[in-house]
Amino acid sequence: MLTEYIQAAMRHAKYEIFPSDNSYYGEIPECNGVWANEDTLEECRDDLRSALEDWITFSLAKQLPIPEIDGIALTIPIREEVEA
Repeated sequence: MLTEYIQAAMRHAKYEIFPSDNSYYGEIPECNGVWANEDTLEECRDDLRSALEDWITFSLAKQLPIPEIDGIALTIPIREEVEA
């Protein structure tokens, strides 16, 4: 499920070239704050994937909402405490 989510999110990535230094900027609009800026498109994609993985890990650890992408939702089931 995690791999499928990452692949789906990366398909939503948007890239542009900054004319001032010809570097590449990439972001995933659905994932607020997930972006990368590198010298080549390949490096930008790699850095963007890494940023996405870190963002997912942080969001899950802090129980922050993660947007559904292409019908894929990442959630952690909340376990109820059982009294002994």
